[in-house]
Amino acid sequence: MRILMISDTYFPRISGVASSIRSFREGLARLGHDVDLLIPAYGVCTSEGPGVFQAPAMRIPFYPEERLMTPLGALRIARYLASRPHDVIHIETPFMAQFWGRHLARKWQVPAILSYHTHFEAYVGHYYPWIPKAAGHHMIRAIARRQCDAVDTVIVPSVAMAEVVAGYGVGTRIQVIPTGIECPPSPTGCGAAFRARHGIAPKQPLLLYAGRLAPEKNLPFLLEVARRLRLALPDVLLLFAGDGPERPSLEAQTQNLGLTDHVRFLGYLDRDRALQDAYQAADLFVFCSQTETQGMVLLEALAARLPIVAIPALGVADLLAFHKGSRGSTADPDTFSAECLIILRDPELRARLALEAGHLAARFSRDAMSQRLAKVYETLINEAQIAHCRIQERQG
Repeated sequence: MRILMISDTYFPRISGVASSIRSFREGLARLGHDVDLLIPAYGVCTSEGPGVFQAPAMRIPFYPEERLMTPLGALRIARYLASRPHDVIHIETPFMAQFWGRHLARKWQVPAILSYHTHFEAYVGHYYPWIPKAAGHHMIRAIARRQCDAVDTVIVPSVAMAEVVAGYGVGTRIQVIPTGIECPPSPTGCGAAFRARHGIAPKQPLLLYAGRLAPEKNLPFLLEVARRLRLALPDVLLLFAGDGPERPSLEAQTQNLGLTDHVRFLGYLDRDRALQDAYQAADLFVFCSQTETQGMVLLEALAARLPIVAIPALGVADLLAFHKGSRGSTADPDTFSAECLIILRDPELRARLALEAGHLAARFSRDAMSQRLAKVYETLINEAQIAHCRIQERQG
């Protein structure tokens, strides 16, 4: 099969959507399929190899990390893509990608699917506080329903997100396919080297968060957790591996809470090396976002055999429901810090959770999830061919 994926965001803009696209492209390629990708140009060279087409794009006011494909630029590339016949179009985001995906699907008479990655309702209060909450939610649900009903299948990364989308009144069939991850037989990375580089003592209790530093991630919560943990573990250290618009605010809060010796901000770490070292160095991965439709970083932590404490909300709840390699907590810093403390004080429990984590991560391998997505494509293509034949029979 030849698949065309279209997205409004991709690397170097680091996000769960970008990671999902890369994972499925690599997995589908291993299965022998060709996957083209149409994305906005970020003004830097991509190392993604052939099949990635960057449309001229403009910056979005107030969102410096984002780009928006220009209509003329996307049209020029679409004309070239027409010379490479595609069997199915996979829309990854609901903005320009949605428009071009539906346009090309109609023009080429091929099926289109939409991945609904983001729980936009949870973002309204963080990014658009001037919009009344009820009005914002009503608007998002109406737009989502219209966009989902305009495609042949909707892909969501978790059961919880399938329930959310179905609750919008979407009539299109919904398939749950989490994004897969690479699961090595044994963890990569060197924790001792990471601790040495950052001046962290070998036995110093170390908590790690990895991801964007953004309002919807609920990260001040982790500062409150660190404030409580230091009372029981005076040398505890919390690392933020990532960057984003909330970093200045979090750094200021860290100073105001007197946590400068207990919290460090590392910025983005290279996913294949430095981040793997960080996973091996840490004793516990902590995650408090309540807006994740899957929480891929949790799978990465599990694959690194790093135990997790998280709040079981939306897609995170799906993963914690296995009760393997992780512990769930209510959205209360006292309860959350108590769960962390139990694990940090018990080396045998940490070892057992680490073993469970590896086994659970293997269930979400990139190859297995890509095979499931390929079957969805094949079903849609077969259905489209049958429908085309029936139309010809009626016309004949």
